[in-house]
Amino acid sequence: MHYPLSILNLIKNLAKLPGVGEKTAERLAMYILRSPLKEAEQLAACILDIRHKVRICSVCFALSETETCHTCSDPSRNTSLLCVVEQPADMVAIEKSGSFKGLYHVLSGVLSPMNGVGPDNIRIRELIERTREGKIKEIILATGTNVEGEATASYIAQCLLKYQIKVTRIASGVPIGGDLKYVDQITLRRAMETRHAV
Repeated sequence: MHYPLSILNLIKNLAKLPGVGEKTAERLAMYILRSPLKEAEQLAACILDIRHKVRICSVCFALSETETCHTCSDPSRNTSLLCVVEQPADMVAIEKSGSFKGLYHVLSGVLSPMNGVGPDNIRIRELIERTREGKIKEIILATGTNVEGEATASYIAQCLLKYQIKVTRIASGVPIGGDLKYVDQITLRRAMETRHAV
């Protein structure tokens, strides 16, 4: 016996989501089918809502429902500090930590020549333009610590050399509570290189 066409279509579309295989898509479809109609309608409405309302902030390129995002519009933010991240999710993670009160710049990717992603494919030019305005005193490079993230941070640092601006990189190394014998060599090397006085 096969599922009705409407269920098969839902499974097929759910399976297109990242990290969702056919079995998970089938479970999700069955959950939606068994849930109260109001819940299913709310889910459908939320999906349509984000497609209609969410846009890119015209200043930092984060996700927003207005021309400029909440962070860029907040007068209490330190406008001389700029944190560069790869994706909006990275910005959200830093915001949740409560450790940063400056502004952001979302690159919308990282340099990856193997995948055809060069400097013109991410928002480096816009970062340089923001730097030229002269309001920023420090740029914190908070890209990932993988090869692409490191290469992107290094490239941006090189681009910013001619400006009178402090460029820093987020620290990385052994996680709190981490057992040294389980930490990879690259992380250990970075931890040793970025050690500080106690």
